[in-house]
Amino acid sequence: MAEFVDSTVKEIDGRLRELKDEVAKLEAARAALVGGRRGPGRPPGSGASSTPRRRRTGRGPGRPRGRRSGGTRAAQALELVRNKPGITIPQIAESLKIEPNYLYRVMPKLVSDGQVKRDGQGWHPAG
Repeated sequence: MAEFVDSTVKEIDGRLRELKDEVAKLEAARAALVGGRRGPGRPPGSGASSTPRRRRTGRGPGRPRGRRSGGTRAAQALELVRNKPGITIPQIAESLKIEPNYLYRVMPKLVSDGQVKRDGQGWHPAG
């Protein structure tokens, strides 16, 4: 009886492996036909969908989601630099409660506008 159970379990395991391979092939074929995921790291459901998405209210049709007009962060960063000459990007980020990587885009824009200058790690108001 034990041999029968062992051999049956082995047969089932073998068949499951075959079915898993078949499922993977079918999912890949389906994804190729439908479009599947749009790239690595994208969450499921971020690809094309057959159900229409509802539009959010509170923003106009030409205004991208999550964007503010008027360079608010740049103005806040400039104010901090004026109040604390020599302040670093990590310190600015901590004060504004944002990630520092965003400021590595904002600060060079302030430099090109002639509003701040960099001295070592710190930032100072320009003249």
